Amino acid sequence: MHIEVHESLSSSSFVNALRRFTAVRGPVRLFRSDRGTNFIGACKELRIRSDDHELNTYLHDQSSTWTFNPPHSSHMGGVWERMIGIARRILDALLLQTNTAHLSHEVLVTLMSEVMAIMNARPLVPVSSDPDMPTVLTPAMLLTQKVDPVLPPVGEYDLKDLYNKQWKQVQALADAFWKRWHQEYLVSLQPRRKWHVDKPNLSEGDVVLFKDAQVKRNEWPVRVVVNAIPSKDSKVRKVDLRVGRQGTQRVYCRPVSEVVLLVKGE
Repeated sequence: MHIEVHESLSSSSFVNALRRFTAVRGPVRLFRSDRGTNFIGACKELRIRSDDHELNTYLHDQSSTWTFNPPHSSHMGGVWERMIGIARRILDALLLQTNTAHLSHEVLVTLMSEVMAIMNARPLVPVSSDPDMPTVLTPAMLLTQKVDPVLPPVGEYDLKDLYNKQWKQVQALADAFWKRWHQEYLVSLQPRRKWHVDKPNLSEGDVVLFKDAQVKRNEWPVRVVVNAIPSKDSKVRKVDLRVGRQGTQRVYCRPVSEVVLLVKGE
């Protein structure tokens, strides 16, 4: 996920945003977007056309193409639409609930960078061959070629810090975004449906994501199931998880409602 702050919706502003994007991420061969009614309406109001000459000239010079999804098919965006939808909903609620009218451009740009770091640190699939300390692939690893996530500065930050130093404003807002994002993203990984169809039980060797409300920003604790404990009806409702901390191994018992299966063990 990449977020850019625009001063306006003009073609010139959009070209500048593309230049900033490609300067950081590198050349892009294909751009895709939907035909949302808000986007089409903004284009009409501002007299910006999808076949704008200035924009198309820039794209042609860069050997890039821009493809629109069919009308009324935002679902064809798949992952990016879902991620953007969650982030937009959280930011709308966060900025409306707090007194953020006084935020400077610098604070807003830095906040969007923190939001990008949070979204790109989400877990995808385990890639480590170590059964005791599994490593999970994240979008940030693909973008930065680094394993460790970007952790927040040391200290506790609250929304009261909105009235203190600017860097504390950013950290307070980023922490508030993280709490909502962590909760809503985990819900999307573990949908609740009526139990009309049996699901496979968790078993020994499964790699799971542990739902811990106390984790720091951009941390996603991954655990390995060492023992699946069945109930009288043969359904597994609690498991033992191996946790490695500072070179020591411990085992904790947790209900299956607090874990999300990432990959089945062999």
